[in-house]
Amino acid sequence: MTSYEKEGFESREEYLKSLSEDYGISYIEVKLLSDLLGPSEDFDGLINALEDYENFKG
Repeated sequence: MTSYEKEGFESREEYLKSLSEDYGISYIEVKLLSDLLGPSEDFDGLINALEDYENFKG
């Protein structure tokens, strides 16, 4: 079982799409940030980056 499945998602893509919806940031932007940070940061660094980005855009 992957870390995404443990969190209730079928795949990393589904997880990233969920983040896109949750933060009101386009999927492309979420995907770019996630690719820069790498999968090891999906549940920590990526969340922080999205929160910062959301505040910056806000």
